Parts: sequence; C-alpha cells; structure tokens
Amino acid sequence: MTVVSAFLVPGSPLPQLRPDVAPWGRLRDAMSAAGKALAESKPDCVLVYSTQWFAVLDQLWVTRQRSTGLHVDENWHEFGEQTFDIVSDTATAQRCVEGCRAAGIHARGVDYDQFPIDTGTITATTLMGFGNAETPVVIAANNLYHSAEQTEQLGGIASAAAAGKRVAVVGIGGLSNNMFRESIDLAADRILSEADDTWNRRLLALMEGGDIDGLRQALPSYAAEARADMGMKHFHWLLGAMGGGFKSATVRAYAPLYGSGGAVVEFSIQ
Repeated sequence: MTVVSAFLVPGSPLPQLRPDVAPWGRLRDAMSAAGKALAESKPDCVLVYSTQWFAVLDQLWVTRQRSTGLHVDENWHEFGEQTFDIVSDTATAQRCVEGCRAAGIHARGVDYDQFPIDTGTITATTLMGFGNAETPVVIAANNLYHSAEQTEQLGGIASAAAAGKRVAVVGIGGLSNNMFRESIDLAADRILSEADDTWNRRLLALMEGGDIDGLRQALPSYAAEARADMGMKHFHWLLGAMGGGFKSATVRAYAPLYGSGGAVVEFSIQ
C-alpha cells in the first residue's frame, strides 16, 4: 500500500448547495482543486471517514458495490437536495471489517439498497469527483464510542487492508463547531468568535508546518475550547492512515460555515 495523497475537507453541504455565498463558494472551489490533485495522484481507491456517518454498536463499513439515491440534509434542507451515485471498493472494505475483528473491534459491512449515505460523504465525493468506477471508495463510519486513538487505529487498519494499492485518504469534517443559532445575513457569515478563529488558525498553522508533536499536544485543548467537530476524529483517521505523520500541509481554503470553521487542507506525505 502506498498513500499517494491525503486531504481534510468540510462535510457541510453549503459549499455545494449555495456556492453563490462568497465564503462557501471559496470552499467549493478549493474542494474542486483538491479533487483534481487527488485525481492526479492516480489512486486505486480512496479511504474515507466522515464525522457525519454515525455508528453506535459496531464499526461499520460500506460493502455495497454501488450506492445511489437522493439526499436532503437534516439541517440545511431549505437549500435543496443532493443526488449521489457512489462506487465502493467492496473487497478492500471487507478486508477492513476483517482487520477490525482481528484487532478486537466489533465491525460489520453495510450492504443495503437505499442505505442513507451521509451528507459529508456525498458532498466530498461530488465536489472532489471521486467515488466512481475509476476511483472507488472505502467508507468508514464514525463510531460515537470510539476515541481519537481508536479512530487513528482504524485509519491504520484501512491502510493495511489496501495492501498493494495506491490510496488517497480523505477525512471529512469541520474545525470549530460553534454555529449561529439565529438567522444571519449569509453574505456576512463569519467565524462565530475570535477565540474560535484564533484556535482554527493555530491548528492549521501546525498542520502547515508538519508539527505532529505540536498537533498532538494542542488537539485535546482545541477540541474542548473550540468544540471541534467530533474532537477532530477525522484528522486522527488521516494520521492513522498516513502512518502517524506527514511532511507538511497546504491550506487551500479556510472559511466560515454559518459560524463554524471549515478548511480544505492537502497534506504532503512523508
């Protein structure tokens, strides 16, 4: 297995549904550019973890070869619907299930017609252009009982399951997760607080510098003080899949998403 590219992208549907709103449009453009970089890395498959696909009892993996449907986000339904047609690398996904079980993690595959694929996965595959026959996906659920460390372990299991393949890795989720609870002028969207903005920029700077030790030290405080999306488990997934580190990162965009923080980050693999 060779990790050929890795990305952290927001899971909000707003960049797809309302790109006319300037900050959301910037994120859409950045995700499109990241998708081109992913394609240029020529992966055989894409390992995906979204904070928005919740699991409780087991660690779930999509083992259905093709998932199609029409999705309406539960929070942003007024902005429209999302169609999806996603192709999965079922053999690798099944190996992920087996790898979890070998590690003592309860896991099973999901292979149901019209299974509700989450907003983040739909948005990322749509805007970045993967999840098709040329670049199928391996989609892992966010088990709500798994810690950051266990999620990092899952990333490593997924990488091991893709032995012999070139893989791209995508962690789907936001940064600070404090949002406006009242209607706002969309054109005036901003990060909810200066403290959240400061934390987001600090974390992104650590990523840009490839400061793994600094990131590991900062993440617990960041998760607590900025109420980071699922404690940044999507970033821990990336770390696990990349073998615990990376050389540096490029922030393609950083912008507000109704007060919360979103960024498109591309990692340079060691």
